[in-house]
Amino acid sequence: MDSRSAVAAGRERALPVLASTWLHIRTSQFWMVAIALFLRVGWIIVGHTYKFKATDNNFAFGWEMGRIGAAIASGHGFSNAFGAPTGPTAWEPPLYPYLTAGVFHLFGIYSRGSAFVLLSINSVFSALTCIPIFLIARRIFSERVAVGSAWTWALLPYAMTWCTRWVWETSLSALLLAVIFWLALTMEDRDGLKPWLEFGLLWGIAALTSTVLISFLPASGLWAWYHCAKRRKPALSLAGVALASVVFLACIAPWLVRNYQTFGKFIFMRDNFGAELRLGNGNGADGTWMQYLHPTQDLYAMRQYVSMGELAYVAMCQRQAVTYIKADYPRFAVLCVKRFVYFWAGPPRLAQIWWLSQTKNSLFLASSVLAFWGLGRALRRRKPGAWLLFWLILLYPAIYYVVYPGQRYRHPIEPEMTILGIYLLTEAGKKNEPDNASAKAD
Repeated sequence: MDSRSAVAAGRERALPVLASTWLHIRTSQFWMVAIALFLRVGWIIVGHTYKFKATDNNFAFGWEMGRIGAAIASGHGFSNAFGAPTGPTAWEPPLYPYLTAGVFHLFGIYSRGSAFVLLSINSVFSALTCIPIFLIARRIFSERVAVGSAWTWALLPYAMTWCTRWVWETSLSALLLAVIFWLALTMEDRDGLKPWLEFGLLWGIAALTSTVLISFLPASGLWAWYHCAKRRKPALSLAGVALASVVFLACIAPWLVRNYQTFGKFIFMRDNFGAELRLGNGNGADGTWMQYLHPTQDLYAMRQYVSMGELAYVAMCQRQAVTYIKADYPRFAVLCVKRFVYFWAGPPRLAQIWWLSQTKNSLFLASSVLAFWGLGRALRRRKPGAWLLFWLILLYPAIYYVVYPGQRYRHPIEPEMTILGIYLLTEAGKKNEPDNASAKAD
């Protein structure tokens, strides 16, 4: 055998090995997570995203989360949401500020080491989200959609934005919501009360992370109960719901007790809704965030916050917002419609290069269109879990239509939106597509 024949034979033997290796990697959740994490941490290092601006006393490093974390790490407790010594606060839920405080305690308050660690932790959350994305897509649609969705999340630069640039709970919220969605989807296949214990525990962690996630709790709980009741005795399902409720309340009870003891009244998780409502509704409202009214941007508002105290300040803001809304309901309805558009199409951007901002918003809108289109197709084809996706898309963003939207606020449901978009792109063109073997009417 001459050298050329030997090389050709070697290539022929190598091809099956490479094909087998690729087949393993493309469906391996380990490699999805590993590559996703490598890309995210790599971008933190290469892009120097851990180098936050030190202006305004490092406020861009975590904003309120960073301020509260710094207060905890420096021995002042859960307080001082805006940096000034304003005392105890319930402006944010407790989990992520305490995580930030722990990192500050180990690596230094507002240090670059802390920034790198926190962004790396966020990147771990984002990379792990590949797993529930894969599992959800495979159960509802097919393995092809599961592979495409998980790898899209792992490789898409946009999916890396929030975890590599923002010290905030956004990536953790996306992971928790995806895991909860998968658990609700598969509850009917699992026996005993353990799944319900996990369900209640995950919802407790989610509530302590981001209060807005709770909007999906009733739909997911009712879904799990209904489908379990269809498979097994209703009494067992009711016992599961009761157990999950007890576990959920046990998780959030210490924080509720702390709020009551601190402020002398019942506060469910956080107390700043009135202030947020005012930042979206008032003179000059156009459907976006009126950040110039925020205490960190407006010296007069900050003086009011300091002199009145947090609860009184929030109550005043809520009265102003409600008065504005009641004065002209049609105007409020128009603002809500604008906020709906901005949530799904992207809020107006201030950019020196106008075409760049328009391009970004066009891509943002395109992803929403793909998700809606994919959801409609899934509902028509009666895919298992399609209605649960519908309730998530309907309920989660509702509060932002009343308050104000932001591009970051959509991220917790973007794993599910990615699945719907990939489903549409990979399977919408097929004719006579066979249903998933496990598909059934919801």
